[in-house]
Amino acid sequence: MRTTRFFQFLGATLFLLVFASFTYGDKPVAEGYGVGDVATDFSLKNIDDTMVSLSDFKDAKGFLVIFTCNTCPYAIAYEDRIIALDAKYKAQGVPVIAINPNNPAVKAGDSFAKMKVRAEEKGFSFPYLFDEGQKVYPQYGATRTPHVYLLEKTAKGNVVKYIGAIDDNYQDASKVEEKYVENAVDAMLSGKEIKVETTRAIGCTIKV
Repeated sequence: MRTTRFFQFLGATLFLLVFASFTYGDKPVAEGYGVGDVATDFSLKNIDDTMVSLSDFKDAKGFLVIFTCNTCPYAIAYEDRIIALDAKYKAQGVPVIAINPNNPAVKAGDSFAKMKVRAEEKGFSFPYLFDEGQKVYPQYGATRTPHVYLLEKTAKGNVVKYIGAIDDNYQDASKVEEKYVENAVDAMLSGKEIKVETTRAIGCTIKV
């Protein structure tokens, strides 16, 4: 009897451990994309109330999909740099597509209404999309704000080329030594090897 109860307890414990490894709160945790994977398209609401998909950008050579938000100090510190990335690379066919993955029920400052306000305050030149229901960020595997995914448009789809941080100094743009995203985009556009394909995203955890 004791042996039977022990194995029942062991089985239940193992189930809980496996279940916990695939869930966080009530949201599934996906492994997400790796470099070389093809990213699935999405359709999310933009701050102008239109629905935006990657397929809308017919002439794009790629995309900088950046998971960011209104409230995270790291995201705020990078706002001007994200605007600069869009200004530099949109004309070269690689626009910024910003996505807010946070649950506004947990972080009220990241509501869709507040996204509109923040975008106007900062003069965002790029789509700022709301991941309603938090369905897209788990597909990518984003864990932080900001978290960057460089995609290259190819015949087989939008291929992930870089994942991680924008650069190596969120506190002071003037002291950045490694511009990870710029280096990756420049290499992609010139057909060269991207030397640093992944870095650790530094920022706030996504609020579920």
